[in-house]
Parts: sequence; C-alpha cells; structure tokens
Amino acid sequence: MPLKVQKVALWSGEIEDKPGTLAKVLEPFAQAKVDLQVVLVERNPAKANFGVVYLGPVKGKKATEAAKSVGFSEVSTPVVLRIEGQNKPGLGHLMTNALAEAGINLSFVKASVLGNKFVAFFAFDNDADAKKASRILSTLKLPRG
Repeated sequence: MPLKVQKVALWSGEIEDKPGTLAKVLEPFAQAKVDLQVVLVERNPAKANFGVVYLGPVKGKKATEAAKSVGFSEVSTPVVLRIEGQNKPGLGHLMTNALAEAGINLSFVKASVLGNKFVAFFAFDNDADAKKASRILSTLKLPRG
C-alpha cells in the first residue's frame, strides 16, 4: 500500500510561553467546531518567553475567522507535507534517505505511530522541494511485511 502524501496549508502565530495560552488560541476553533488535523507548538529559541504555533487546516469562513481572531495568518514557509501509511520498522529511514539522495533538506519532522499506522509531517523551506518530495514519497517502494 503506497504512502498517502498531501500538502497541508498551515496558519501560524506567536504565543506567550505560559500556562493557558495555547488553550486560549484553540478556544475559538473549538467554539466554531473546526476540525484541526495538526497543531504544532514549540518555544521560540530566538525570543525568550514566546512560542510559535502552526495549525491547520484552516478552511471556510468560521475557521478563517477563528484564526484571525487570535492573530494568526497563513504561512508560505515552512511548506508541510502530511504523510500517512502502514507503520513498518525502518520506514522513517527509508523516507528520509530517499529525500537525502535527492538533495532535499528537511526543515523539521514530526511523526507518530498509533497501532499499525503512522502519520508524519515533513517540512521544507520552499514549495519546489515539497513538490519534489511529494513525488518521491508517493512512489517510494515500501518493504513488504
């Protein structure tokens, strides 16, 4: 079974690094019944006491209003691909090695396994690298068993 690869349009904003700020950011999305599929949060090493949130998808009027109400905007970088499929030992190496052999650099990777399935978010510095990576990952020959 091939990997499912799709581009994810992210919205982003800055938050204070203190208890409750992420909950406040997510509240308007919950109230609008927006089904966020990805929420990535990390501290900003360049700015003490602040973090950055990436989330998506933000589609439709209610979702867009929720995002704007917390000061978020759509970002052009990083360009993120959502990859999902059957989990197999060594698959992370197989995917990242295929990209390395193609000369594609990753901005970040977030991945998780649940049961026998995995989902990963691979980020790239530009759309050209993401498109090339999407082609490579979509056609990657996966190990059997």
